[in-house]
Amino acid sequence: QLQLVESGGGLVQPGGSLRLACAASGFTLGNYDIGWFRQAPGKEREGVSCISSSGSSTNYADSVKGRFTISRDNAENTVYLQMNSLKPEDTAVYYCAAHNKAMPVQIMCALPTLNDFWGQGTQVTVSS
Repeated sequence: QLQLVESGGGLVQPGGSLRLACAASGFTLGNYDIGWFRQAPGKEREGVSCISSSGSSTNYADSVKGRFTISRDNAENTVYLQMNSLKPEDTAVYYCAAHNKAMPVQIMCALPTLNDFWGQGTQVTVSS
């Protein structure tokens, strides 16, 4: 079965760090652009960071620039999101998504509905 599975979420204090992982099963992740999205209660799903299939292009939401880093290891079939200096407003369910359409990663992050596959999400809670 084709799957994307997120992991690494949890409860962390403000200023702390988490590393999320998005692992693909049943398909080759290296053929897909991957995006991280998040949705907080009462808010729409928003793009956090996206990365091209090769890893050569990335995009970050203004709210996470300088704090989050997206990376991928295609040999491991996994994309990561390193989250540092976490803030309470980062609290959300984080999802990864994949597509193999020809588009800039900026567009991928801006338009979640264009993505083909979604993971189940992992909860990130930033609280003291």
